[in-house]
Formats: sequence, C-alpha cells, structure tokens
Amino acid sequence: MTILLTITVLVLISISIWQITKIFELSQPKKVNTQVADDNDNQWNGQLMFAFLIFIYGITLFSFWRWGDVMLPNSSSEHGVEYDNLLWISFAIIFFTQTITQGLLHYFAYKYRGEKGKKALFYSDNDRLEAIWTIIPVFVLAGLILYGLYTWTDIMTVEENEEALVVELYAQQFNWKARYAGDDGVLGDANVRFLQDFEGKNLVGIDATDPNGFDDVVVQELHLPAGREVIFKMRSQDVLHSAYMPHFRAQMNCVPGMITEFAFTPTVTTEEIRQTDAMRAKVKKINKIRRENSEALLAKGEEPLEPYVFDYLLLCNKICGASHYNMQMKIIVETPQEFEKWMTDQQTFAEFIQ
Repeated sequence: MTILLTITVLVLISISIWQITKIFELSQPKKVNTQVADDNDNQWNGQLMFAFLIFIYGITLFSFWRWGDVMLPNSSSEHGVEYDNLLWISFAIIFFTQTITQGLLHYFAYKYRGEKGKKALFYSDNDRLEAIWTIIPVFVLAGLILYGLYTWTDIMTVEENEEALVVELYAQQFNWKARYAGDDGVLGDANVRFLQDFEGKNLVGIDATDPNGFDDVVVQELHLPAGREVIFKMRSQDVLHSAYMPHFRAQMNCVPGMITEFAFTPTVTTEEIRQTDAMRAKVKKINKIRRENSEALLAKGEEPLEPYVFDYLLLCNKICGASHYNMQMKIIVETPQEFEKWMTDQQTFAEFIQ
C-alpha cells in the first residue's frame, strides 16, 4: 500500500510541475521568429567568419609545430630528391593560393555582410578580372603539369643496365619474398604452378628446368647496396598488392598474372640514417612513449615493449585482406662490400634443389 501511495504522489508531483511549466510559458510574451537574419545576426556571422579564418590557420601552424617530426625524412634514393622537389613546389603553390583565396573569402564575407538599407551591386561581367583569374592559373598549372610529366618520365623510365642489381619482389597474402638474380643478372622463369615443387618449399615458384634460375637467391629480408641501381620486378601470387618503400619514394602495384617494374638507387645506408640528428630525436621520442606504455603493461603483469630501432620497411599499400596491416619486410641498406659478403652467405636455388 505504501509503494502505491508513493508512486501516486510522484506522478501527481510530475503532473503539477508540467502544468506549472506550461502556465509559465503561456505567460511570457511571444517572440516572433521570422527566420530572417537581422543586422545583429549578420554582424555575428561576419565576425565568426574571421574567427574561423584565424582558427584554420592557427591549427595548421600548430600541426606543423606539434607533429612535423612525424613526416618522412629526406629521401634515401637518388630519384627521391626530384620527387620531393615536385611535392614541395606543389604544396607551396597550393598553400599560397589557399591563403590568398580563403583570406579574401572570409574578408568579403564580413565586409559585404547584410545591413539594413544596403543594396547589393551586381556585375554581369568584368573582363579584366576574368582574364586575371583565368590566365594566371593556366600558366601556373601548365608549368606544374609539364614539370610533373618530366619528373614522372625521368623516375618511371627503367633502362637496361648491366651493372644494376635485379631483384624480384614476390607478394602474397600476407608476406613478401625477395629473389635476387645471380651473377648472370637474369631471373629464372617462375610460375605459381611450381610453388608445390620440392614439398612446397619452392617459395616463389622457380622453374627448375630453367638454367637462368639456378643462381637465383630467395630471401625474406631485403638487402640493398648503397650507390648501385636496383631494378625491381614485381609479381603477386593472389590479389592486388602494392610494393611501397616510403623512405625511397618508391611504390608500384603488384598485379596477379603480370610483371611490373620499378628502379631506384639507394643512397643512405641503414646505419647512416640511424645516426642522423632527426632520426635520433624521433627514435628518442618514440622510446619515451614506449617506456611509459611499458610501465602500464608491467603494472598489469604483461610483457613490456621492446625499444624501437629504426629500419627501412617494404609495406603493402593496397588493402589486400584481414592481415594487410602486417604485410611488411625489413630492408637493410648497406655498403657494397657488406652486401657482397651477405650474398656469398646465401643459398642459391641450385644448392637448394641438390
């Protein structure tokens, strides 16, 4: 009985509060909402446009200051210098244009805000203005396109070079394998039909009847000599992948059923880039965060994180399946002498099949 009375009292109180609220609303003078902005609204909108202009430039400068160190360091390949020049010139033009146009947009939004008694002026055309904003972009974009085509042609042209190192990158869900051409500089024939040969240990499907493949070397850690051109031949076993080496400004799709090519010359060894001031600072910052996270993991009884050490990486830059994020291979750039010593320690395909 007590519960019923309590509930009844609560319901009646709720109804009373609701009724009092309605009475209060009815006693207030009605405000007519015309949905038409007045001078005060326009003044606020104009000032907010200026505030937003300051905000977008402020957040841009803050982002460069706060996270500028996460950007890629200087290119570690010869062609990467041209690539970066094109990129920064494009950024400079875009940033300059955006600064001018956005500044004018927000300034005019404030200057020509609606005011009572002010009439807008309409110009059907202005030949001088139209010529300016047509001719200038034409010349700027034409120059940028021509420079881009020249750079693209220079970077993407793969020429025959007997001194170049020939390496095949073999992609499959979800790992990479590298195959080096031997002393003959020629890769042996390969096909997915041969993957099951030798109890499934023929990792990239080399044709055992092709003599050119006898001196090929298959590895799962990519070693490259600094100062020597590397010609990459790329294949995919299953789906579309993309061989992406960001520090070398290199990327090429790996397409099932065909061979794609890309070439570049590494210029900075792994040890050299580790010793640069910028990389030392970045590694120090990362390890500070990892130590803080490790303390939290230890408090939970879990294994701490290992210290971070920089390595070049070959990544897949096409979403190729559930473990796409984990499809990567370490790249070690070393001196020609170190590379030759490493190569002599590797097993050739002929030694493998004996």
